[in-house]
Amino acid sequence: MREFIVEADGGSRGNPGPAGYGAVVLDAATGETLAEHAEYLGVATNNVAEYRGLLAGLRTAHALDPSAAVHVRMDSKLVVEQMSGRWKIKHPDLKPLATAAAREFPADRVTYEWIPRERNKQADRLANEAMDAGARGEQWSGPSLDALGGPSGGPVPGTGTDASSISGSPASADTGAGADVRAARAAAAGGGTASGAGGGPGPAEAVATPGWAPADLGEPATFVLLRHGETPLTPQKRFSGSGGTDPSLSGVGREQAEKVAAALARRGTIQAVVSSPLARTRETAGVVAARLGLDVTVEEGLRETDFGAWEGLTFGEVRERYPDDLNAWLASPDAEPTGGGESFAATAVRIAATRDKLVAAHAGRTVLLVTHVTPIKTFVQLALGAPPESLFRMELSAASLSAVAYYADGNASVRLFNDTSHLR
Repeated sequence: MREFIVEADGGSRGNPGPAGYGAVVLDAATGETLAEHAEYLGVATNNVAEYRGLLAGLRTAHALDPSAAVHVRMDSKLVVEQMSGRWKIKHPDLKPLATAAAREFPADRVTYEWIPRERNKQADRLANEAMDAGARGEQWSGPSLDALGGPSGGPVPGTGTDASSISGSPASADTGAGADVRAARAAAAGGGTASGAGGGPGPAEAVATPGWAPADLGEPATFVLLRHGETPLTPQKRFSGSGGTDPSLSGVGREQAEKVAAALARRGTIQAVVSSPLARTRETAGVVAARLGLDVTVEEGLRETDFGAWEGLTFGEVRERYPDDLNAWLASPDAEPTGGGESFAATAVRIAATRDKLVAAHAGRTVLLVTHVTPIKTFVQLALGAPPESLFRMELSAASLSAVAYYADGNASVRLFNDTSHLR
């Protein structure tokens, strides 16, 4: 029986973003490259691109010899574990792709192996060539499945779309649900590597995490985001960041903290409490933690934005005193408040780094993060992949609860926002 090695890779520059895959078929006995295939997918996620690469590789191998045995090597642990039957496939975008891949060869003639990215360079190169070609408005030039006599055309699993209409057609190419929204926010192609890891965000980069729930990767790290209770400045709607007077809770704020503590105790899901270092958050966290029988850990990265010379002022007062600076701040996330405050862009970098640190420390746990308006809005903005100006479109009440879950493959799911039912 003839034996093939299939190496496949896929990537997305933005996740979701401009995506492509590459697949290589090798002769197992000689190591000779028998066929290469790549395709630009338009806007898609990393996982969809990885599965499309696998499917293309198996179809190419089938076109060469349908009676062969195939050993698949990929650097996507998700695909390898799911296709090997060790992980369940729950994501609706991936199920039809996995089903189609499983139909190419009998299960007893296909094996799967995870390999590190540096051993998957040929498929990685092809995937990036396909994405580069798509960025130029071109199709990857190389042998297609048609050239090998294989089933290149026909519906792409899970899309109802003919494969020939997808290559080089970003507007219709996302095989995932919610493509209309995600395509509008996708980053322009350029930079990055296949699989998303080599070119993906580092711990301190302010980028969005993808918004659809993933396949079965175990329990997520769930952050319940609690804005602190009222301070004397809250009802006056004054700027109150990390560079001001650091006010404590008012009487109303302490009552709000007691109410949210009772509500969280009834739910019984919080396993740890982490607080911003500022007085109003530490006081709120202390009330809740005492009710839950937990300790409070202080995390510097959860502090509020520093509003510089605007601390303690109302919006109207800032408009009157610093009109040009305020207009610049409203127009660009890179603009700093007067007097050397912190820009929203800098806050987002800090929150992204804090998020990654806490996700790594609390995988599979539900953690209460007691923090402030801007950090909570930024957690949500990054999880949704929303633009920075979305921060001005969110209402966040004192002592409100929001929640975001983070999965092992980087997917995030916003589960709750600005819930104040416990205060009524």
